[in-house]
Amino acid sequence: MGRAFEFRKARKMKRWSAMAKTFTRIGKDIVMAVKEGGPNPESNSRLRAVIQNAKAANMPKENVERAIKKASDKDSANFKEVLFEGYAPHGIAILIETATDNNNRTVANIRSYFNKCNGTMGTQGSVEFMFDHTCNFRIPSEGQDVEEMELEMIDFGVEEIFADEDGIMMYAPFESFGSIQKELENRGIEILSSGFERIPQITKELTEDQVADVEKLLEKIEEDDDVMNVYHTMKE
Repeated sequence: MGRAFEFRKARKMKRWSAMAKTFTRIGKDIVMAVKEGGPNPESNSRLRAVIQNAKAANMPKENVERAIKKASDKDSANFKEVLFEGYAPHGIAILIETATDNNNRTVANIRSYFNKCNGTMGTQGSVEFMFDHTCNFRIPSEGQDVEEMELEMIDFGVEEIFADEDGIMMYAPFESFGSIQKELENRGIEILSSGFERIPQITKELTEDQVADVEKLLEKIEEDDDVMNVYHTMKE
């Protein structure tokens, strides 16, 4: 198994399962997808992907439809994706993906978390290079041969593929998302969920006390409503 498998296993052990937070994130994804490509999932591949993820998260259909309708209103808030970078205590790099309708508020909040927890907010590009930006797809495992699928999908950018209890997972570079999505849809293969992740190229092992210092900062960041995802280089 490769880095993507180990990364996913570690992430699944984490506490990132609060339903309200998940639905909030998906709601923002819907708004950004609709603003970018319109409310029709047939012609909007990004919105199609978000709806699949909403279904995987057991988000009620009426919530999804309400979010699409609300996003179609020209007076609705428009969220902007903003990346923040910095260091936690003990030299742990942190990368924060946010979706915000008020950048000044988000900047001030993120900076305050770093300051309160002995971290340092970095400049653009200061830690992003330490992470590989990847896309992923989850499909049902029934009727699929992992090795055969790997050989067939390698031409579309897939670099790592493995089966787990949730189905078959595929990982590829960020830029390959569109070609893989299109190929799976052309083959009539159901996409259970898809998304993007940033996998640390190297991780650092800390003592129990040091981990607690880093966790304190991570928890503050993850609780912020504008934060979508948090990635770090601490070994889990």
